[in-house]
Amino acid sequence: MPTLFRSTARRLLSSLACLLVLVAPMGFAATPLHDARQLIVVTSPSWDAPSGRLQAFERSGSGWTAHGEGFNVSLGRTGSAWGIGLHPLQNDGPQKQEGDGRSPAGIFNIGPAFGYADHIGSALPYQPMLASSYCMDVPASPLYNRIVDATQVGTDAVKGSTEAMRLDLHNNGDLRYREGFVIEHNPANVAGQGSCIFAHLWRKPGEATAGCTAMEPQQMTALLAWLTPTAKPLFVLLPDAEYTRLQRDWQLPALAHSAR
Repeated sequence: MPTLFRSTARRLLSSLACLLVLVAPMGFAATPLHDARQLIVVTSPSWDAPSGRLQAFERSGSGWTAHGEGFNVSLGRTGSAWGIGLHPLQNDGPQKQEGDGRSPAGIFNIGPAFGYADHIGSALPYQPMLASSYCMDVPASPLYNRIVDATQVGTDAVKGSTEAMRLDLHNNGDLRYREGFVIEHNPANVAGQGSCIFAHLWRKPGEATAGCTAMEPQQMTALLAWLTPTAKPLFVLLPDAEYTRLQRDWQLPALAHSAR
């Protein structure tokens, strides 16, 4: 019996080794995009550019194809910087820090949608914001980089936060957070590495953000209606030069560049 067991084990190991040899060269499962079937891609002219262009993509058996028309978006007021997400660590270029006014660059999961209404037309998990909802951008807080309800965590716990999620109630009718979704930068909530990164509405066309990606209301509504968790959607943001450098290794879709 032991001899039979050893023989069977050797055959199984040999089969596994052959399988690994066949699969490993493809490198497909090792790329950050390997499970995604929906992709939001934002590219910008440079690290310091406060604006970019967004194009959505869908993947089928034939590869990535564009979904809808691309459109212009606003980015952080000082541009973009490498964030913490699904992509390998990148050391060449600026690194995202709290308060730097840069949008995180890289590949990120798309988190829940949020907004002022009780419900929206989206398959994404949705979190309606309240007057007591805050995103904690205080690095020393144990709640850093989380959206919390002051009625649940206590008013002392949200002291110092500059991210009231009902901007309309706290900032003279501001509609920027009326609809949006979370870009899951810094998912481990590392203090000081950047917090509260969203895709949201812009207050006026072209106005830069504190580090988010902003757009027209009708464009946001269309994205929210299209996105679905079953497609494992991801968000990609890269300067043009980095996109070109990493496109093959990360299996990013080809872009049809147009005038910005």
